[in-house]
Amino acid sequence: MAADSDPESEVFEITDFTTASEWERFISRVEEVLNDWKLIGCRVGKPPQKGEFTSGSWEETSQEINFADFKFTITHHYLKQETAENESRDEPEEDAFPLAMQDLLCMNNDFPPRAHCLVRWYGVREFLVISPGANCEAIISESKCNLLLSSVSIALANTGCQVPLFVQIQQKWRRMYSGECQGSGIRTDFEMVHLRKVPSQYNHLSGLLDVFKNKIGCPLTPLPPINISIRFTYVLQDWQQCSWPQQPPDFDALLAGEVGGVEFGKLPFGACEDPISELHLSTTWPNLTEGIVVDNDVYSDLDPLQAPHWSVRVRKADNPQCLLGEFLMEFFKLCCRKETTEEILGRNSVEEEGKDNSDITQALSKLTEPTAVPIPKLSVSNMVHSARKRIRRHRRIEESPLSNDVLNSILLYLFPDASVDKSDSSDVKSTQQNTGGNTEQEKQSEDYHLYNQLKSAPADSLTSRLALCICMVNFYHGGVRAVAHLWQEFVLEMRYRWENNCLIYGLSSGAPDLRCCLLHQKLQMLNCCIERKRARDTGRKSEGGREKNRLAPDTAGPPAAEVSPGKSWDSWSDSEEEFFECLSDTEEMKEAETESDKKAANKGKAEGRLQPHGKLTLLNSQEPLYIPVTQEPAPMTEDLLEEQSEVLAKLGTSAEGAHLRARMQSACLLSDMESFKAANPGCSLEDFVRWYSPRDYIEEVVTDESGQIVVQGDLSARMKIPGNMWVEAWETAKATPARRQKRLFDDTKEAEKVLHYLAVQKPADLTRHLLPCVLHAALIKVKEEESTEDILSVRKALQQVTAHASKLLRHPNPDFKKLEDVINQMTVVEAVIACARSLRAKFGIANAERGGDCEDLERFVSGLLEDPEVCVIGAGRSPAGNIIHKLFISSQRLADGSDEAALLAPADEESMRVGGTDDRKPVPDFPPPAGREILLRTCVPRPAPYSKALPQRLFCVLMREDFRLAGAFSSDTTFF
Repeated sequence: MAADSDPESEVFEITDFTTASEWERFISRVEEVLNDWKLIGCRVGKPPQKGEFTSGSWEETSQEINFADFKFTITHHYLKQETAENESRDEPEEDAFPLAMQDLLCMNNDFPPRAHCLVRWYGVREFLVISPGANCEAIISESKCNLLLSSVSIALANTGCQVPLFVQIQQKWRRMYSGECQGSGIRTDFEMVHLRKVPSQYNHLSGLLDVFKNKIGCPLTPLPPINISIRFTYVLQDWQQCSWPQQPPDFDALLAGEVGGVEFGKLPFGACEDPISELHLSTTWPNLTEGIVVDNDVYSDLDPLQAPHWSVRVRKADNPQCLLGEFLMEFFKLCCRKETTEEILGRNSVEEEGKDNSDITQALSKLTEPTAVPIPKLSVSNMVHSARKRIRRHRRIEESPLSNDVLNSILLYLFPDASVDKSDSSDVKSTQQNTGGNTEQEKQSEDYHLYNQLKSAPADSLTSRLALCICMVNFYHGGVRAVAHLWQEFVLEMRYRWENNCLIYGLSSGAPDLRCCLLHQKLQMLNCCIERKRARDTGRKSEGGREKNRLAPDTAGPPAAEVSPGKSWDSWSDSEEEFFECLSDTEEMKEAETESDKKAANKGKAEGRLQPHGKLTLLNSQEPLYIPVTQEPAPMTEDLLEEQSEVLAKLGTSAEGAHLRARMQSACLLSDMESFKAANPGCSLEDFVRWYSPRDYIEEVVTDESGQIVVQGDLSARMKIPGNMWVEAWETAKATPARRQKRLFDDTKEAEKVLHYLAVQKPADLTRHLLPCVLHAALIKVKEEESTEDILSVRKALQQVTAHASKLLRHPNPDFKKLEDVINQMTVVEAVIACARSLRAKFGIANAERGGDCEDLERFVSGLLEDPEVCVIGAGRSPAGNIIHKLFISSQRLADGSDEAALLAPADEESMRVGGTDDRKPVPDFPPPAGREILLRTCVPRPAPYSKALPQRLFCVLMREDFRLAGAFSSDTTFF
């Protein structure tokens, strides 16, 4: 009793049969998606235009749904059509067919070349597909397929959706779909059959007609006419009869070292193999009826030459081997290398060279020797530095990645001035002004200034030529070891030119161009150092000559030792304190004075005048105001500017930091003030501001005490701020001409910094520096090649590639993965141009024999490149049709292989078609079709004679290892 009275014993399980099952939840979820996408009710639309399935815009929307724990994806595919306002307002007719059923009978888009498979098989413009999720298994069992179809049917009936809904069943590679479309009292069932082999009884039109008639089971006699559309596709794969026009590079000449500037200045281009792998010819017979054509197991009327419509598409080779693409990719791979130049070439040469120079006293004596400044004759032999000779002496010939012939050819290409004998500086200057042989027209062209976008270097500059040479030796002469060898020689060449005052050929004069890559800026900086050093040495020689001429006539003058008791000219040139670069007037050097006498005399004497500054006079006297000879500001590369900015930023925002920052930035201002004081004795700060910053000197017209109108000037408000840096600098500035001031730009120090920077660059670093130059040269090459072909898609692709590369290369640390994508895009463009040349060669456009047909063939070839499929106007009787016919005949004769000699000799069309005059079986003009597509359509009442006449459709695909029947069969459900 105690147990019975326990309240827990009275609890029992209750099953609620009103709870929705997983199947019902799935149906509800499908209905919810259909409502969200607004696919409910009857839809109105105009019939699709001819070719609209290919040229129109297709869009799709996807969403995930679950059946228990099994994931599905439902996708809405639809053709985006422009609907007029009056059409959108029309009310749909009560008994109107759904749009999908109307599309079943539409003939405007049979066999679209590019569309979803369901669009091709059923001709629908809008449909839904439920397919298993990405990682889910296929729906193979029949019970699961029926369950899904039942769910689809219930969801369509509940919502009133008239868009056909398909379910993907079986394995995905089979592309098997089953579906349904419901309307007002009508329904269309979409069914499919897929087999590996074509049954013999259905291998022709008559057998497929029997299948269609039996399936629709029309009770009417006679049966309504069946509309037939047929397409046979023939594949041409053998191109041996067409020579591939691409000329491969002369590898033997390159490997043998027979190279010159012309070879090194050119990038390879083109495909090494025919980029066109197949040509597909589709012959179409549209809108036939059953009695017009005969096609059975015994006889067929379907002759491709008699087909009214021909269309052609080409299949391109997968990843054809392109020369420029491989060239760029091999160079790009160097970016991932981590070895240094010493690790690649070995340290023996460096160590042995160190042993030769182990005596430190020799190095010190060499530093204290007076510097000679001869300008020797430049040639390939004597421009090689002594260090290079030592390295070659210690390196065995077989260990050198580059032979002497190849290396000399490269150096001659990089430095053409080495082959010209020069005896004076004027020749060097004239050569230097020619920065690579570019004409004014070339400099103004868009391609020449492409370096500004890509941050590379001007075309045909030294940096650009170096990039091409690095590419060449990397691809043809030993990879990274050859690159390291060439770079080592290049650095030695730079040091030789610095030590011997030889300007670097192929670089524009002036300060480094910050629009270019950093390596180009460094070379320009080195060139600036050489120019300053040459100017200083030239001034020293001329000054020494004047000193000698001044002392020689006067024997009673002071001895030579008393002329310059302080520092000699040589010591002045190398001093860190003062330098002699800007020359003073010759009148000032006529009197022989000691250095101390000069300083005393120059206190009241003007020095370093350039020219009068208009009609301005000094405020404190009536002396003219002279513009002084000033030092040029120090040139800087972008990395030096960045370092300077970081140093200035680290000083902080305190008053002391701001003051120190202002002093660091006023070095050039102080130098100009000292030069101005030397050129204008007795001047004031106001005089300096009138020349240096006229806006900071404000003049006003006032009336003085006597009533006369006078002009009075005063400094601006910012110049009167207490602690102004200009006032402080003016007070500390001494009257010193520019030639006696401390150098603002220490060319010796900066040159050594540049040479050290070049010497420590690894091959990977060098590749990153030169990659913009290589891409620049490649883009110019592609544009040159495209200009001969005139391909619209290539021009658009080049604009996109240029914009993409410019965006990446302007970044300080570009994403190399994205740069690899840029190279791949350029390879695709190269392949398209190669395809254009291949097609032009195959269709004989390059030959002038075509005459008036050439324009038609040009348009035809352009269409093959731009469009997925091109219609041959005139079918087999057109010029393009005749060429295609002959190509197939030649391929058939080649495949037959019975008459090798005939393949090489041209034959007329009739003899080729009959296969000759011998007793052998004639070779057919065309091979057996690779694919046959037959489309059957009719409109009959189903399932009873008194039912509505509804569209019926059967799409048949017959291939060697694929047989597919895709049927759409409609029935009247009003009484059934």
